[in-house]
Amino acid sequence: MAIKRPKWHEGRVVVLEHVSRVLKGNPLGDPHVRKLAVWLPAEYDEGATRGRGRRFPLMVDMVGFTGSGLSHIAWKNFSENVPERAARLVHDKRMGPAIIAFPDCFTALGGNQYVNSSAIGRYADYLTREILPFIDREFRTLASREHRACFGKSSGGYGAIVHGMKHAEHWGAIADHSGDSYFDFVYYHDWPNTLNELAKYRPKKLLPGRVDVRRLERGAGTGRDDGRVRAFLDAVWRKHKVSHAEGHAIMNLCMAATYDPDPRAPNGFRLPFNLETGELLPSRWKRWLANDPIHMVRRHRRALATLKGIYIDCGSRDQYHIHYGTRILSRQLQDAGIRHVYEEFDDTHSDIDYRMDVSLPFLYKAIKP
Repeated sequence: MAIKRPKWHEGRVVVLEHVSRVLKGNPLGDPHVRKLAVWLPAEYDEGATRGRGRRFPLMVDMVGFTGSGLSHIAWKNFSENVPERAARLVHDKRMGPAIIAFPDCFTALGGNQYVNSSAIGRYADYLTREILPFIDREFRTLASREHRACFGKSSGGYGAIVHGMKHAEHWGAIADHSGDSYFDFVYYHDWPNTLNELAKYRPKKLLPGRVDVRRLERGAGTGRDDGRVRAFLDAVWRKHKVSHAEGHAIMNLCMAATYDPDPRAPNGFRLPFNLETGELLPSRWKRWLANDPIHMVRRHRRALATLKGIYIDCGSRDQYHIHYGTRILSRQLQDAGIRHVYEEFDDTHSDIDYRMDVSLPFLYKAIKP
């Protein structure tokens, strides 16, 4: 939609404040009092009196890395935010009215993967044990997993598919847009750049001339921070502008904190590479792969089979190579006998919210009353 001239009732967005017990005292010191945005369709207020009236299915938006749910209700030029998009889809009768929630799960490490981590916080519990009951109390939802769905892109897509595996008791359907998978392609190749960024903060400056590699790498091959990670984070957190390379380094550190947390290690997590030689640490990488969706399907086959709808898509030119992982994921689901829809489209990883024109109607059909 290039020209923003809607001719239909757009419903309304309500922003509430939620005080979280789950996030209080989280390891990164992030706020435990957060804004929660909720879109109510135009039909929500029709005929409603004294808290009584029609009840609606619920969809929860899991945004991508460095995002917050609040960003999806913001005004967009030459496009639609999610409430505007949903209102159009309802108006055009491509889906029925539903409540859509936009939680804020941003962290000092740029976000999270919507899972519990001792190094970041219990964000799976935050959503399932606090946000869902909170929404059900505050709004007229159809408060059961059969009428509830989650969807997201990138890290949010990862969150959606993993919630469908590990928390299926809360969700009836999920939609995974370009979600992280096949970590050997998605993350592995970017770590050399991260190691270069971290090297700028090594405890002892590397001088030109002869190098004793054995001495250089002493302590760098344990997966434990020798001080450079903390120095890097402290420096970046003081900055007013983060470079592209620094942003990717933060992302990889966030993933390490997600997939290999260790309360006994500096910063609460371990690293998967030798900081000086770049050699993979197999025991650490194994922890990552255990969280890779392509390796999780068979372990969670029963939970996935209970879902009323699974939608997955990816751009065939994804610059992070995620389309390879989603193809493997779809094949794994097929081999496990899990019904799902997998689509590819001619685009990259960027600016693909228009794909919600497909996923939101799909989810509504799966969870509608």
